[in-house]
Amino acid sequence: MKKSILTASLGLLFLGKFAIGQELYIPRDVKEAYENKTRSKTGKPGDNYWQNSATYKINLEVNPPNRSVKASEEITYTNHSPDTLNSLNFKLILNNHKPGVPRLGMVSEDYMTSGIHIDSYSENGNQKEWNSKNDGTNKMIKLDTPLKPGESIDLSINWHFDISKQSGREGAILENTFYLAYFYPRVAVYDDYMGWDTMTFFGMQEFYNDFNDYEISVNVPEDFIVWATGDLQNPEEVLQKKYAKKLEKSMTSDKVIRIATPEDLKKKEITKDGNNSWKWKASNITDVAIAISNEYNWDAASVVVDSTTNRRVSVQASYDNVSEDFKEMVDYGQHALNWFSFNYPGIPYPYSKSTLVRGHGDMEYPMMVNDNSHEDPDMARFVAEHEIAHTYFPFYMGTNETRFGFMDEGWATTLEHLIGIEDLGKEKAVESFKNFRVRRWIGDNNMEQDVPIITPSNILSGPVYRNNSYGKAALGYLALKDLLGGEVFKKALQGYMERWNGKHPIPWDFFYSINDISGENLNWFWDSWYFSPNYIDFKIEDVNQQNNSVEVSITNVGGMPAPFDVKLTYTDGSTKRVHQKSTIWENAENKTSIKIATEKEVKAVAMEGGIWMDATPDNNTWEK
Repeated sequence: MKKSILTASLGLLFLGKFAIGQELYIPRDVKEAYENKTRSKTGKPGDNYWQNSATYKINLEVNPPNRSVKASEEITYTNHSPDTLNSLNFKLILNNHKPGVPRLGMVSEDYMTSGIHIDSYSENGNQKEWNSKNDGTNKMIKLDTPLKPGESIDLSINWHFDISKQSGREGAILENTFYLAYFYPRVAVYDDYMGWDTMTFFGMQEFYNDFNDYEISVNVPEDFIVWATGDLQNPEEVLQKKYAKKLEKSMTSDKVIRIATPEDLKKKEITKDGNNSWKWKASNITDVAIAISNEYNWDAASVVVDSTTNRRVSVQASYDNVSEDFKEMVDYGQHALNWFSFNYPGIPYPYSKSTLVRGHGDMEYPMMVNDNSHEDPDMARFVAEHEIAHTYFPFYMGTNETRFGFMDEGWATTLEHLIGIEDLGKEKAVESFKNFRVRRWIGDNNMEQDVPIITPSNILSGPVYRNNSYGKAALGYLALKDLLGGEVFKKALQGYMERWNGKHPIPWDFFYSINDISGENLNWFWDSWYFSPNYIDFKIEDVNQQNNSVEVSITNVGGMPAPFDVKLTYTDGSTKRVHQKSTIWENAENKTSIKIATEKEVKAVAMEGGIWMDATPDNNTWEK
């Protein structure tokens, strides 16, 4: 009787686990989105999908080496949601520099500033009080008149702030060289599953923004050059004729043109006399960033990113003369934009320009990259490629980096490896990926490392945040590519991107889109890779050779359905390698056996995972 009860219990446990594997965990707020039909389990936007948007007209006054910036903006914010908004939440990211605000780590005195100071604020022309004293990185402002569905509100804000001495994602790079990012008060995202994004910026997790239209005017002294997100609207008004022509020529040139050299900078004849107002425009984009300098070289060229239209994209670099790697940066940028456009993800680079600035952040922005200098040219190219890859994730796709870092960094890491195979050859690329993205995770048995990837990024920090967002997530995406094959993988990825370009996808939109487009129910795969506390750890239990085959019994100790090769070594010294996709674990629970046809006598067997490194490799071999 006890045996029958035990058998029944085990059967229910197995069926329960199987059922869970076939239906993904869906949090309550996402369930509501399905009920409201803003999203669907096909992975497509629902019939009632919506998102809000705004137009920003920003005016900046910058006078290096003075680090104080004065600014104003006019915002028209439109409520496309079905909800009446009684308040607006503003993001004030630069307040992360203020003393007393919460941060995830220590900072130096040079990082500290007094944050953003709002000098005036008005709604539809009516002045309102805004006390900046206790502001953090969020500020909820109650509206005088609630904003009904379909209505817009005009906002006017004047503010000032000091650029931090310490340069990271933004700040003063040199005495007269500044990188401005997150510098403007913006209306936070109000979305269909979470409502207002009120997440505090602690200094590590990144960003979540609506798709907006921007017009920017940057007023700087004579001799200062400005680079920014968007298209320069008035090159002939701010540049001397010679340099305006160089810039224009670079837009159709495959060859790098040195627009401003150290000799040009010494002559101080690059810009028009007196103060100049550099005007930029960008549409349907999630953010803007700006670089300003009178001591940086300026290179430019272009590259074709769409063979059907022969559309060209400008690639520019801004850097100090001692950064030798940046003298090749336009070449690196051309290569990256071309490769990503024609290979993976195989979607033409969606913007008109990409500018790579020598800074300190190793950080991406729409049409802009803020990168360190590296002595190793392979590392310099690697970092540039990773940041340019972010063009697609999160900017083209509008993902929430703060909550789902693996939808952002995981994909950039995946693309970085795929282009790395082109750059370095497969063997070196695999070794580089293992060392840089995998080893620190798989070699660390701390329980934090087993936290599922789906865990919201905003509640993670340190190594577990980095590993979940970067290496672990990328290993899952690359295992998916191995499982589906390159052709189906690309079709499914592009289909997902087509559905959600310019919108705000969440993980379930991705998972269900891939299922739908590939025609495969991959919930077992998603559950094991992204929703479960798994890691990669296989063990060869036994090897038996009979007649014309050898059977290898394997246990999946860690639970991750990673692909691997079985390598047979024969007594005559020859070898045979058989690849096993993740599908071997679909219905196998945690044990499986592989039967390989062979007429030779087997001397040894080894499991080799390549980038899918094993936590305990010592039990991945067998010898007769």
